[in-house]
Amino acid sequence: MFPLVLHLAAGRISIAVTCRVLGSSKQAFSEWRASPVLQRDWDNAHLMNAAIDLRRGDPAFEYRFISEEIEAEAGLRVLEGHTWQLSSEQRLWSLHWKKRGLNRKAGPPVHDDLVLCDFTATELNWLWLTDISEHWTDEGKLCLCAVRGVCSYRIVGYTIDSRMTAELAVAAPSERGRP
Repeated sequence: MFPLVLHLAAGRISIAVTCRVLGSSKQAFSEWRASPVLQRDWDNAHLMNAAIDLRRGDPAFEYRFISEEIEAEAGLRVLEGHTWQLSSEQRLWSLHWKKRGLNRKAGPPVHDDLVLCDFTATELNWLWLTDISEHWTDEGKLCLCAVRGVCSYRIVGYTIDSRMTAELAVAAPSERGRP
């Protein structure tokens, strides 16, 4: 924000007006101008430079080892969580580390598609659709499974439980009976 204030000031727009419009103060701008780089940012930059230098020697280093080595070599006290955060921001990961869930492929369908994606019915109780949803309450999680008849558009049955299990879906049509 403050580089924008500086740029607008070069274009002859008042610093006080620009700071007020941007929701800042003239004092904060003056402090930034005296020291545009925060000490925290400066320390983080030095920490990342040390981490990159350590990784050149062994790319398999992960953030825990980087923290330990920086403490041993530079004598700085570095928290593992801080090193992890900075390493993540800089995308500095171990060669052996793999983020789970990104490369998963969908498995085979659980059941055969007996309807063949034709969601129309001409008779009652010929085709039902179901949905399971979670709702959070003051007492915890509530799972609701509702079964709806395609022809009648009515709820055929439903079950409510605190856990999402297979029995929740199986018992839903028989709970209320048939329409």
